[in-house]
Amino acid sequence: MRLILLGPPGAGKGTQARMLSELAGVPQVASGDLLRAAVREKTALGVKVAGILERGDLVPDEMVVKLIEKRLDAPDARKGFILDGFPRSVPQAELLGAMLKGRGAAIDRVLAVMVPDEEIVKRISGRRTCRNCQAMYNVIFDPPRKPDACDKCGGELYQREDDAEATVRHRLEVYNATTRPLLDYYAGAGILARIEGVGRPEEVERRMIKALGGLIPANAKPGMSH
Repeated sequence: MRLILLGPPGAGKGTQARMLSELAGVPQVASGDLLRAAVREKTALGVKVAGILERGDLVPDEMVVKLIEKRLDAPDARKGFILDGFPRSVPQAELLGAMLKGRGAAIDRVLAVMVPDEEIVKRISGRRTCRNCQAMYNVIFDPPRKPDACDKCGGELYQREDDAEATVRHRLEVYNATTRPLLDYYAGAGILARIEGVGRPEEVERRMIKALGGLIPANAKPGMSH
């Protein structure tokens, strides 16, 4: 199964990608994780993209494609993969399609997780992280027992720079201008399914499994990966 997950930042793509990865037995390939690892390891590419990521802008196509292509060459991706966060533009989708065609492969299905912008702003700008143990909370959906204090270790909670509301709104503007056109692109190819992303994670799981039809094992059940 070769699958793409689309959706704005904060739509829950990572959570759903991990679930589908376990059910289908193929790796989750998250472009954001690959980029952050490159920054953390201070590779030549990581040094170039560090500032771009801090601003919430899109990393140039050729840089991301190199990372993705290298990851898809790994043995565990031969049977399939779930792309999370890539492609983010029609040109990236075209590069991906050409890369796969050269390998005699193609994308089987594209799932687009649909969440309203204002819901995204509440989800992300409400995040708080513990400085000590890195536990995460949300002041709206999952607040700590004491304001600004971690339930687990008592550490100070803070808002990461990329979770600030202004940054979140900028990321949504970038998504709507650059990534949303992919919905029409893949709908035109006949492989797009739109998934309602508001609700409990297990509800979204059920919608995804239904949309994937025979691509997921018949005995797969929502929630079994938790």
